Amino acid sequence: MIHASFSGRLVMLGFGSIGQGVLPLILRHIAMPRERITIITAEPRGAEVAAEYGIRFVQQAVTRENLRVVLLPELAPGDFLLNLSVDVSSVALIALVQEIGALYLDTCIEPWPGGYTDPTLTPSQRSNYGLRESALALRDGVAGRPTAVLTHGANPGLVSHLVKQALLNLAGTGVAVPAGREGWAALAQQLGVKVIHIAERDTQVASHPKQVGEFVNTWSIDGFVGEGCQPAELGWGTHEKALPPDGHRHAFGCDAAIWLARPGASTRVRSWTPLEGPFHGFLITHNEAISLADYYTVRDAAGAVTYRPTAHYAYHPCDDAVLSVHEIAGKNWHMQPAKRLMMEEITGGTDELGVLLMGHAKGAYWFGSRLSIEQARALAPHNNATSLQVTAAVLAGLVWAMENPRAGIIEADEIDHARCMDIMRPYLGEVVGEFSDWTPLQDREVLFSEALDREDPWQFQNFRVV
Repeated sequence: MIHASFSGRLVMLGFGSIGQGVLPLILRHIAMPRERITIITAEPRGAEVAAEYGIRFVQQAVTRENLRVVLLPELAPGDFLLNLSVDVSSVALIALVQEIGALYLDTCIEPWPGGYTDPTLTPSQRSNYGLRESALALRDGVAGRPTAVLTHGANPGLVSHLVKQALLNLAGTGVAVPAGREGWAALAQQLGVKVIHIAERDTQVASHPKQVGEFVNTWSIDGFVGEGCQPAELGWGTHEKALPPDGHRHAFGCDAAIWLARPGASTRVRSWTPLEGPFHGFLITHNEAISLADYYTVRDAAGAVTYRPTAHYAYHPCDDAVLSVHEIAGKNWHMQPAKRLMMEEITGGTDELGVLLMGHAKGAYWFGSRLSIEQARALAPHNNATSLQVTAAVLAGLVWAMENPRAGIIEADEIDHARCMDIMRPYLGEVVGEFSDWTPLQDREVLFSEALDREDPWQFQNFRVV
């Protein structure tokens, strides 16, 4: 099915696993001449995939110094910049495309190199909260300007649409679909949702295991390590009784989130998915933890916050990636000399990615995608189960932006979830919802006493692994 036609040029900045996986989807579902697509990337990786599809491939790193020199000849009003790069400032790119009059989409808000771990910056300044605030600050004066979709991959991105559908499923038949942000936030409040986890368990395995001195993952290793070294972050709900001992608020911005004085890759939380059941996941910082908490905030007439859910990632990557994180932590977060992105060598497994809504009358409800490696390979080339959940969302964001080219700077939470779900669903494997009586208090204090809040199981202190 052709979802959109596009007459402008499309520049893909970065061509790692997500770029290589989304290219065949773009060619399959967006009607545009191949000669109007250009790939610009810092590494030779992926050149053979570009050649397979007859796409112009330019190996050129984009830096602070050459940003305009490289991109201005490639973009004109009405063109599209698809940013899938690392170590290129999203804020700088958005400012440039808004100046040019081109459309834009990215999957996360990236800083310039070193921005995630710059010791001269405070943890608050190098947080995803800070990066989001810097991107949203560009909204001033650009209403009605060309569309720039922020953070529209799997998570952030897909999960924003899953939350909306999960809320509608909880509400049941007959509920009116809310028309905007205030309506969605009111619905979440009426349902009594206290906590939203992005609950993901990746069970993909390869034909040969991780080696000592090697970082193995099913998606961008540099991206995973970068965000894992940022402080752990979570949207902070109104039901929470007290900040964690290492928790801090930000001194600027929307105040919807907090940060912990430790890396996300060394912070674990309890969560649940239907196939895996209970598990320990990493509380890796992600934009959706902040944007979801912000989007679903309810304020009174005086502007005071009366409702907000706690929201955060609970990520159990493939087992080889867990071993890789353990090794890199032991080296004080210095990267291993070897990196391997699992793709063709994957022999089995599933990526179970969804949203876990908790605290409502029915306890806990998970809604999301269960995609096996066999399904992913049958559905699209150059993808594994993890990447296809991302690339399907990138495709949906591209189509939505092309259909709504004057929306200005906009987040995934703010766009039409039903339209995006229609585009993504064929690539998500089983899309299922399941209720559970699980809470983070289940089977606790059997062997040792713990500091738990048994009056309210949905307190963050009950989820955190200490």
